[in-house]
Amino acid sequence: MTEPHPLDRPIWSALTSRQAHFDSQGTLARKFPSEVSPFIAARDMSEEAWADLVRQIPANYDVSILEPSMPAAPETVSAVERPLLQMILTGQTPASSRHVELVTLGDADAAEMLALATLTKPGPFRTRTHTMGRFLGIRDGARLVAMGGERLATDGHTEITALCTHPDYRGKAYGKTLLAALANRIISEGLTPFLHTYPTNDVAIAMYTAMGFEPRAQLVHAVWERKP
Repeated sequence: MTEPHPLDRPIWSALTSRQAHFDSQGTLARKFPSEVSPFIAARDMSEEAWADLVRQIPANYDVSILEPSMPAAPETVSAVERPLLQMILTGQTPASSRHVELVTLGDADAAEMLALATLTKPGPFRTRTHTMGRFLGIRDGARLVAMGGERLATDGHTEITALCTHPDYRGKAYGKTLLAALANRIISEGLTPFLHTYPTNDVAIAMYTAMGFEPRAQLVHAVWERKP
């Protein structure tokens, strides 16, 4: 029997390997703290595991699930599902041709990072999402105008996420610059970069493809919220 690939179920893989410290209590289902990420995963497709997942959905809060396929949502939650393309780096990422200073982002930049993510909507981003990995940014003076970083970390793989640029600064290849820097750092550590995007995002997919990423799998991104 073929062993499952860690990226087949990336949230569960992360929470049972390199990011297990975010949830040391879960057994049938595991989740990141609400301020870190809305990601949650069941251990398997059993009814008891998914019942435990539903039990862990906080009131007045939605959770995000990434799976190859989803069970029917229970009547107690509202659900929205979209296909999600998973891409993985298959070769060496080309270096960016544009020179720009990259800065390391951390706790002191959290409010600016959340504001930029809220404006540009690169994917789920919470007040402490930046603690999932290392983030880089580009500033114009004191203003944070672009960023990207790491999110899910599984055995052998690190996800690149939150690549976003303020609308006033698009067209400067900041996304490519950040992607190259992030991917090459991950490669230097003996790990393989991967990322997720919606299959309708032709502009992003074209950039990722040009930078050496190839489609690996199509997942389902489900957002579940407990009904009042």
